[in-house]
Amino acid sequence: MRVGIGQINSHVGAMEANADRIVAGIGEARDAGCDLVVFPELAIPGYAPLDLVWRPGFVDACERAVERIRAASRGIGVVVGSIAAEPRREGVNRADLSSVADGAGIDLFNVAVVIDDARILARVAKSHLPCYDVHDEKRYFVPSPGVEVVAFRGTSLGIALCEDLWVTDGPIELQASLGAEWIINPSASPFYVGKPAIRRNLVAQRARENGVGIVYVNLVGGQDDVVFDGGSFVVGPGGDRLLQAPHFKEGLFWIDLDATEGAPETDDKDIEQLRDALVLGIRDYVRKNGFSSVLLGLSGGVDSAVVCTLAVDALGSESVTPVYLPSRFSSEESRADATELARSLSVGLLEIPISGIHSALRSALPDAPTGLTDENIQPRIRATIWMALANQRNELLLCAGNKSEIALGYNTLYGDTSGAIAPIADLYKSDVYAVAALYAGRIPDRIREKPPSAELRPNQRDEDDLPAYAVVDPLLRELIERNASRAQLVERGFDAATVDEVLRRYYTSEYKRRQLP
Repeated sequence: MRVGIGQINSHVGAMEANADRIVAGIGEARDAGCDLVVFPELAIPGYAPLDLVWRPGFVDACERAVERIRAASRGIGVVVGSIAAEPRREGVNRADLSSVADGAGIDLFNVAVVIDDARILARVAKSHLPCYDVHDEKRYFVPSPGVEVVAFRGTSLGIALCEDLWVTDGPIELQASLGAEWIINPSASPFYVGKPAIRRNLVAQRARENGVGIVYVNLVGGQDDVVFDGGSFVVGPGGDRLLQAPHFKEGLFWIDLDATEGAPETDDKDIEQLRDALVLGIRDYVRKNGFSSVLLGLSGGVDSAVVCTLAVDALGSESVTPVYLPSRFSSEESRADATELARSLSVGLLEIPISGIHSALRSALPDAPTGLTDENIQPRIRATIWMALANQRNELLLCAGNKSEIALGYNTLYGDTSGAIAPIADLYKSDVYAVAALYAGRIPDRIREKPPSAELRPNQRDEDDLPAYAVVDPLLRELIERNASRAQLVERGFDAATVDEVLRRYYTSEYKRRQLP
């Protein structure tokens, strides 16, 4: 049996456009001689549709898309992710007005629709609904009431959606016991560094444990602040990888399931994959929101340099407007670095000095601002100019804040935190430097090597105000990624005074993070 993998980039809420993509993929798979083509989890509504699922007509639009896909499937089988609805039989809250939007007595299911030659064979619902990290599926869906195996052209298929494969003693064990020969796993699995290898190892393990082959089909594309990396693949019953689709690219890929020649070994390069995820995330965020170009502040520092370079890779140099807004504290070195970066990237640099505006604003206040208050006025002036330019030019503003600064509150609310999206907000400062190193030759060496500074007062350096990033970043990783307590941080070798300072900054700046892009 020849199986096609339709690794597509769905747009949340654009059911008709998503169906266009799927129907085109079906035609391509048919032309390639595929017996079956598989598309990702929730390919029709996009992932994650969130509260849109409760809007009037949303599920009906999904069902109309299913009907289009069914009609387009003459001579071929299709597995595609969608939403199904049933009346809720009990537990309907009709008294609380705030519950009206909550389904109005409808149970929703995250389903894979199985079609063969324009006939719907089954709608298989997801059993395990994740509620961690970016997932909140139990808010929207109810779990499958059971497990089934679908007979398809002489082969028994188990359909297990995304999380169903990750849990132990889950649906695939039952499906294997019921005679499934192949497990089809439509997924919408977000990217993080190291995730592709985790997936491949897990799927190979599940295949070996259950003696079944697994077709793993992942969504690709950016949706808000989440990036799906694709990287779909097929493993045989012994866990050997037979097919590997590329990461961060749409396409149709196919394989004969009786193939004996395996796919080449994959050499995951974490920082390169991280860069590719950021580029895709920027491109899709901008385009899916109806824009074609972006604007950002360029300071001469490494954060804005990385964001600018990523944006050029995502959209092209003609679609990126960097703006340099020097104050009386900005160095000639920073101006030269911003100018050199713009030349290297072939982008036109706008320069607007803010010293006069700063002085006018200071004089307009009843008491001349000093210290941190005066420092924070400068990024807020810059944000006003950025937003005016972006508004006038119909461009999206990018924020260049990194995770270390955001975690510690080392930023100015309504100033350098402004923007529609913050592409490097999940990168610690050390990660930013690692991505910058990939761009050696495009980002000038001096930008990558000089000490970071906000340049809001004379001779300012970040590490005058904060512990060194070489200390802070590992501590923050333990605190945020591994949920370490104060006692555990100290046990793991971090200086107690530094831990206390980081924790103080982290918890007292939550109000800022609540308002960030």
